[in-house]
Amino acid sequence: MVDRINLWELPKAEQIYMVAGWRQWADAGSVSSGLPQYIIQRTKAREIGEIRPRDFYLFQFPGTHDLVRPLVKFEDGHAKFLQVQRNDFFYSGDERKGLVIFIGDEPHLNVEDYVQSLLDAAKMLKVKRIVGLGGVYGEMPYNKERMISSLYSLPTLKAELSDLAVDFSDYQGGASIGSYLSYRAGERGIEYISLYAFVPTYDFSNIKELGNTIRIENDFMAWLGIMQRLNYMLKLDFDLADLEEKSDRLVKLVDAKVEELERSVPQSGIREYLDNITDQFVEKPFSPLDDVWEDEIRRLFDEDDSEK
Repeated sequence: MVDRINLWELPKAEQIYMVAGWRQWADAGSVSSGLPQYIIQRTKAREIGEIRPRDFYLFQFPGTHDLVRPLVKFEDGHAKFLQVQRNDFFYSGDERKGLVIFIGDEPHLNVEDYVQSLLDAAKMLKVKRIVGLGGVYGEMPYNKERMISSLYSLPTLKAELSDLAVDFSDYQGGASIGSYLSYRAGERGIEYISLYAFVPTYDFSNIKELGNTIRIENDFMAWLGIMQRLNYMLKLDFDLADLEEKSDRLVKLVDAKVEELERSVPQSGIREYLDNITDQFVEKPFSPLDDVWEDEIRRLFDEDDSEK
């Protein structure tokens, strides 16, 4: 699969990790596509390579118009822009620790070659662990910490993941790119973890005046929950202040939207519907500071013992 991989830089950090996301099926809240781009922008990561896109994508299939086609733009008859599927590697780090950020398009064809190419690239980059991102819609409070579900490639990873306030998935059904990768990575002895955030969606189709489903398209609170766990698990120092601010703003915006809907359709019972979801929801907060304090106290006691 090496001929599919084009890496023009091989970072030399002592420890290198990879965060991987896709423009894909399981991308609720843009957790899989938007968050990696956000990490790239905030860390000023540079592009270091790609998986060549040949043989992975359909141009069209019967019954659709432009669902899978590349996007093209013309000006006065002249082709100015063509957007095709991409699978790019970016890198940010120093001599001690580095982070590879992969952002790609979920393949339509030859998924086996695609997955093996990604795992080959991770080996070439000397990546210690890959963390894949995904999002799933579900009914849950918009103002509570998001539920995070996890998959892992090697049984030895479970104990570490248990400290991250995640649920372990018992899903059975059609495979996402992340679940496919998890299995194949395990076969090759590669550490692969998927973190799936559950993103709020509300079905108002039974309310005639509304008649649709409301979803959070860019769920900054889900992004924050993922980044808190990545910071802790990979010992990153990613600044979370911007995501915390965006999360607070998101809750206020949804609050305002709910109030607006209540005023416009007072008989709808929207607030009662949301309160019922909240009452049934069991929050599973992630509190990494508890472990930080335990480590610090243990260190202080160890220092005292050594001085005796």
